[in-house]
Amino acid sequence: MATLHIGNVPDELHERLRRHAHKTNRTMSGIVLTAVERELERAEWRERMANRPVIDLGPGETVAETLQEVRAERDRQMDEWLAP
Repeated sequence: MATLHIGNVPDELHERLRRHAHKTNRTMSGIVLTAVERELERAEWRERMANRPVIDLGPGETVAETLQEVRAERDRQMDEWLAP
């Protein structure tokens, strides 16, 4: 496992991190690793959303209408699946 050292942490931020670690009964490293992982996941999600294909809803069709159609189709499939 690799080691990462972080320098130039402002004293106030270091103290807040230390207090938070103490309150939550966690290590400072654990809190930082969780925060970094969460931030990377957010960045990756934003990238996926930015690169997703554009969907043409067609002329005059609204998102609400499309959602209603998708839900109706799902309900029909569930009815078929549950039918004896």
